[in-house]
Amino acid sequence: MHTLFSDGVLLPAELARRCEVKGFRGFAMTDHVDHSNMDIVVPRLVEVAQKLSSAMSLKVCAGVELTHVRPEHFKELVHRARAMGAQIVLAHGETLVEPVIPGTDRAAIEAGVDVVAHPGLISLADARLAARKGVRLEISGRKGHSFTNGHVARMAMAAKAKLVFGSDTHEPDDILSRPMAEKVARGAGLSEAQIAALFKEAEALIAERHTRGDG
Repeated sequence: MHTLFSDGVLLPAELARRCEVKGFRGFAMTDHVDHSNMDIVVPRLVEVAQKLSSAMSLKVCAGVELTHVRPEHFKELVHRARAMGAQIVLAHGETLVEPVIPGTDRAAIEAGVDVVAHPGLISLADARLAARKGVRLEISGRKGHSFTNGHVARMAMAAKAKLVFGSDTHEPDDILSRPMAEKVARGAGLSEAQIAALFKEAEALIAERHTRGDG
């Protein structure tokens, strides 16, 4: 999910409250960053995630989405983001609706991101590499980015790569309910067992990386 630290419209506190009201158990704020703004965004999200987590029942994670980064820069920026405290690192994958540089999916996987968001027409070879390295591929709830959900699901199943669901929230209406998110996953061709695994993997990632802000 994105906040107004990049192209979202909500403050982190309002985003967290809206998720709380919808019954979420956790979520990740992964604002868009590159070399220009990482040192501004990551410390702010880390601080607010700790404050919110210590005061709420849901787990709030601070992270980044490395966006339109040159493939040769991924390794450096993944390391830098983690060193600054980012708990979850995403790559802005090769979505069909933006001019993402070819080879971005592969570079992100090789660099060890946690999730390749909206990986577009990802190749089977890249999906297999993701499976070997434990990198998750996203089924996206975002219009446009979701065009290739079915392809991503097929590649992930063939490669035995892990899938997670991402709402790619920018505005309040983007915060999908669980039933609606499940419908998106069914539209991608996933079975009920695969849908359950999709959300279980997302919850496990947040639980693994979450650090409460209570000391």
